[in-house]
Amino acid sequence: MDLKNYFADTKGTGMLATATRDGKVNAAIYSRPYIADDGSAVFIMANKLTRSNLQENGSAVYLFQESSPGYQGCRLYLTKIKEEKNDSLVEQICQRCKLHKPSGEAKNLAVVYFTVDQVLPLIGTGEVLDPTA
Repeated sequence: MDLKNYFADTKGTGMLATATRDGKVNAAIYSRPYIADDGSAVFIMANKLTRSNLQENGSAVYLFQESSPGYQGCRLYLTKIKEEKNDSLVEQICQRCKLHKPSGEAKNLAVVYFTVDQVLPLIGTGEVLDPTA
């Protein structure tokens, strides 16, 4: 599955699930990830509960349901690699998803990078999809 093209071309709704070190879970609606040239999934995050959880526990799951009828989509199993403050990258990624923030708001956002450990269909135990294909 070519994740870069998939998320560039496919409309839908995404949810990112995280947990604290002690296992207290959180889920939040997130836009489609930006897939970097190295295959990492990149999200823009405010300093809220999801990002706080990732400081304690770098594992996350991203669920994506396509806008088309039915239950098409995928689940990405993720491990946090790093995060950085990069206002110009935040602006670039936010333009891609048509999120236009008032000037200066990008300074409160972080760019968070994940390895994609596994890709599964949205529902069922179907075939494990190769994130590099």
